[in-house]
Amino acid sequence: MASPRMTRRPFLATLAAAILSPQQLLAAPLPYRLVSEATDVRFTFLLSGQPQQGRVPVSAARIRIDLQNLARSQADITLDAQRARTGLIFATEALKSPAVLNTARFPQIRFRSTQVRLGPDGRLSGGAQIAGDLTLRGTTRPLVLQAALYRRPGAATDDLSALDVHLHGQLSRAAYGASGYAGLVADHVSLSIKARILRNN
Repeated sequence: MASPRMTRRPFLATLAAAILSPQQLLAAPLPYRLVSEATDVRFTFLLSGQPQQGRVPVSAARIRIDLQNLARSQADITLDAQRARTGLIFATEALKSPAVLNTARFPQIRFRSTQVRLGPDGRLSGGAQIAGDLTLRGTTRPLVLQAALYRRPGAATDDLSALDVHLHGQLSRAAYGASGYAGLVADHVSLSIKARILRNN
């Protein structure tokens, strides 16, 4: 009669093979990395009624795309607030001052996704949304971004190794305590993010 140890080994081997099967691996969210030179994070604000634009660079990104279940995809993005810039020197200085972003005390802006809502066609385009928590000036509040995810032009239909991401949204700066210069700068700020991500090998 076989010992319990001998009969347990085939069972464990079968279990390990099931856990590590290609189907299971494909079902897991896959890590992607951000291509910094192909990523542009812009914000638009009204200064004395006139639209002005600025940029803020990404300092860290953790992105996972579940190709089998896109709703399980995740993003955790950190922006370098200290390097934020506008087209006007005085506006940039005001932006980073204690009255607005207070970058000396809060050098980072962070967005962590909490839910991915697919569009009517079941894809990350055509009405898709990414809901998450935005932390700015030490205050965390929910933020919803309109989202679209595309294959690179000319890529094969099954080639998802490189993807372009477009995100759009709007926030109230007063909701985060960044309400300085209210007489000159409108409260609502528009966000526009274009990024390229590559699947890690």
